Parts: sequence; structure tokens; C-alpha cells
Amino acid sequence: MAAKNKILVQVDEAANGLLTLMGTKAKARVYEDKENQAIRVDIETEDETGLLIGRHGETLASMETALGMMIRQSVGEWVRIIVNVGDWRERQEDHLKEIAEQAMERAIQTGEPQPIYNLTPAQRRIVHLALSESKDVETESVGEGLERYLVVKPKGKK
Repeated sequence: MAAKNKILVQVDEAANGLLTLMGTKAKARVYEDKENQAIRVDIETEDETGLLIGRHGETLASMETALGMMIRQSVGEWVRIIVNVGDWRERQEDHLKEIAEQAMERAIQTGEPQPIYNLTPAQRRIVHLALSESKDVETESVGEGLERYLVVKPKGKK
């Protein structure tokens, strides 16, 4: 447990240091997210939300990568870090679940596989999980690298 607390302190120092280097007035609050088996960094800001989220969450993703690399360098192991500003991640997840539901309905109605393009690996994971309990459809990631996409198809169809 002492090691976990040490990592939390290091992530807190790194996150707040990064925010200072970025020239923001934002502050990071760090805690263990047991449900996601990660360290959660919630950034509190009044007027820099858009700047910190970036286009399609790119700044948040970059911060996660930078913090992950900093902590790995320090403790010698990879630690999953999730960075959030406001409720952006929750809204993003809700939006992806809506897309998943729509693709599922189209797949059931048409009997045809429904591709969903331009998703990051984390976004594909959310869609896979959202539809994993469905009795009517299954999901599959297809392709390689930047060409990878997700397909929602009726169960039993190839």
C-alpha cells in the first residue's frame, strides 16, 4: 500500500507540474480508480476546459501518455493513468454508447454488418463493452494500425 501511495504522490506532483509548464491555472486531483485499475487525474479549471481537452480529447490523451511515461521512468513499471477534465470522459462514453446502440439497431434491422470508423483503441473498447451482453449482435475489430475499425454484426453472420 505504501508503494501505491508513493505512486499517487508522484502522479500528483507530475500532473500539477505539467499543468504549470503548460501555463494553466488548473489544478489536478489524483486518486486510485479501483474500478478501472488505474490512477485517476481529475483536472479542475474554470476557464481552460477546452484548451485542456483539446481537439477530440487529444490533449487529454497526450497528458495521459506523458504522465504514464514519467511515472514508468520513475517507478520502473507501467501504470495506467486516466486524465479527465470536467465530465468530458463521461459525456464521451455516453456518446459512444449511443453510437453502439444505433449500430446494433441497424445491424438487427438490416441483417448487415455495421462498420464504425475513426475510433481510437480506447473508444473501440467502450463500444465492445457496451455491446458485449447483447444476445443479438457481436463486435469485432478489423484491420491494422490507423486502418483499424470496429464492426457490429448480427450474431451468427460472417
